[in-house]
Amino acid sequence: MYYARSDGQRIAYQVAGNGGPPVVLHPGMFEDGGHWAHLGYTAVLAAAHTVIAVDPLGLGASDAPHEPQAYTAERRAGYVTAVLDDLGLDRAAFWGYSLGAMTGYAVAAYAPERLTRLVAGGFDPDGFRSRVPAVLAALGLPGDHDVYEIVKEGALGHPYQVAVIEAGDPAAYRVNYDMFSREPGLGARLAASGVPVLMYAGTADPWHDPMREHALAHGAPFFSVQDADHGQAPRRSRQVLEQVLPFLEERPEPPVS
Repeated sequence: MYYARSDGQRIAYQVAGNGGPPVVLHPGMFEDGGHWAHLGYTAVLAAAHTVIAVDPLGLGASDAPHEPQAYTAERRAGYVTAVLDDLGLDRAAFWGYSLGAMTGYAVAAYAPERLTRLVAGGFDPDGFRSRVPAVLAALGLPGDHDVYEIVKEGALGHPYQVAVIEAGDPAAYRVNYDMFSREPGLGARLAASGVPVLMYAGTADPWHDPMREHALAHGAPFFSVQDADHGQAPRRSRQVLEQVLPFLEERPEPPVS
């Protein structure tokens, strides 16, 4: 385990691979960087890439502050670039799912020159709240229902995530989620960033259609994980990797001047 410093906070990360092009992996809510290895991504990627799996602020071995401002989109982008700085890397590819995708959008918005390309799964660039009313309605829940409990309940269905949750700080989880869920959309800034983006989502994920519409509107590639909901899509690692690996292997664009 390695540690970078960002805004006074310690950010934990692991590195695998034998010196290939770097790719940062950022997990979703209630997950640590080791989740990618658990699901079978890290070993495959490490054959051709230097894989940098980050524990998000508030999760895993990273610090877990209780101050809401520690979790703004700009601060999230900052801890990713701090990891790159710690490794002496000017640029890297970034792959994030859910909370990780939102963090990738933030890096593209605030530090596009640090990304060669971006893979984003399971999160609408226009923000978490874009589909919440429809989700609550489909579940027969009132519009003011606390979505945090739904997200946490979903995570508790998977033993690996249960271990992560039980080892962490509940107050930090709550603040992290509250900021994540309230961030305004970064869709316009993402589209203007110039960073090549590949998006994907399960067809049963509420964020599937908004993501696909954003991709189509801005000429970005998109693929669907058939008959998968938000939690199931990342568990289809073989199917997802078949789509993502060719994108990661494309020649990167020159840095933004």
